[in-house]
Amino acid sequence: MTEAVYVETQGCQMNEYDADRMVDVLVSEAGFRRVDAPEQADLLLLNTCSVREKAQEKVFSQLGRWRRLKDRAPETLIGVGGCVASQEGDAILRRAPYVDLVFGPQTLHRLPEMVARRRAGGGPQVDVAFPEIEKFDRLPEPRATGPTAYVSVMEGCSKYCSFCVVPYTRGEEISRPVADVLAEVEALAAQGVREVTLLGQNVNAYAGRLRDGSAGDLGLLIEAVAAVPGIDRIRFTTSHPAEFHAGLVEAYREVPELADFLHLPVQAGSDLLLRLMKRGHDTAAYEALVAELRAARPSLALATDLIVGFPGETEEHFTETMALIDRVGFDAGAFSFIYSPRPGTPAAALHDPTPQAAKRERLHRLQARIAEQQAAAAQRLLGTVQSVLVEGVSRRSAAELRGRTSCNRVVNFPGDPALVGRFAEVRISGVRTHSLRGELEAVEQPAAAGAAATGA
Repeated sequence: MTEAVYVETQGCQMNEYDADRMVDVLVSEAGFRRVDAPEQADLLLLNTCSVREKAQEKVFSQLGRWRRLKDRAPETLIGVGGCVASQEGDAILRRAPYVDLVFGPQTLHRLPEMVARRRAGGGPQVDVAFPEIEKFDRLPEPRATGPTAYVSVMEGCSKYCSFCVVPYTRGEEISRPVADVLAEVEALAAQGVREVTLLGQNVNAYAGRLRDGSAGDLGLLIEAVAAVPGIDRIRFTTSHPAEFHAGLVEAYREVPELADFLHLPVQAGSDLLLRLMKRGHDTAAYEALVAELRAARPSLALATDLIVGFPGETEEHFTETMALIDRVGFDAGAFSFIYSPRPGTPAAALHDPTPQAAKRERLHRLQARIAEQQAAAAQRLLGTVQSVLVEGVSRRSAAELRGRTSCNRVVNFPGDPALVGRFAEVRISGVRTHSLRGELEAVEQPAAAGAAATGA
């Protein structure tokens, strides 16, 4: 009988990509099928994230719930993957001896072998090695599940920001060869994918090998992906300001398939805090880069990451961050959170005298300001016509469709489900807190996939 796998994912888009690859490799090599409920599964996989505070506690809390399922069905296997697995290794087994598999982000392709060894009577399997590019060489061709898809182009990060655990859990930067990335994109396009998001912990450090042995940068890769028939929109995340090279700025000027959106973390508006964070840039450099990007693509929508309450942050430092927000304008929002020390990172040893209540109050003020900027940007879209990739039926109504603009705004509008996977011209007619309302004006004809929209 076919075994079933259930995957629960925490954290970033890279983890979402990894979760799908876990399923792909188990389906293709071990005949598994994916299920939507843990009670239906023979194999339970928890794909973890260690970026936020108390990540380990959340992991063990979930494992405790799954243990009850294993008590009722002892043949059920439980696996822990992702960054907490990479960080903790076999320490997970000491605290949760009922766990059967522990694997890191770079060894998820070995899951079928690990499952087989455990089923054959072997002890709990632990593999949190860093085997460089082997993961991508071993994965089966991706299976598209809609008109959008993630494509991982590199792993790891070599920046070592003082607050960040990623270099320790995912390793140093390793880029996939350009030809391998293009082969994956072509396979997805053949399955109907129209938009791809290129993923990496520090994606603009991409340096994939070309056929002549030289390295291609992210700007070159974007141009190559844009030339793949059927791919008409490209996004990428996450960027580091210190490595945003001229070729990547030029891509915003020259590649129309590149979306009007950029996630560019700044983390703080205080140069002192940026030095303590070991970010490798100051506020002036960040603002100069933003100005250059907006000159290249005036319609660019900008999102960022902001940390509140980094050790030693004073009210003056926080005021500098608020001033930066006002000067730059993050019209596409911000991932903002209170700093939490990650074990093993340099910042975890810094003295932190600021009360949590003060940090929470600062976060509230910051998020309110960002929300104002987002709302003002949404109002500016009223009455405009936006190119929307129709991703599916609206969650609000079966009579409506949902899609996303180039500037990364969700739009709901009346339409026929037959339009899913096509680009539509939608006039924005209303603004809600987290989405827009629209009316269909024109739609790309099926035979014109990859071409400009024509009248409906």
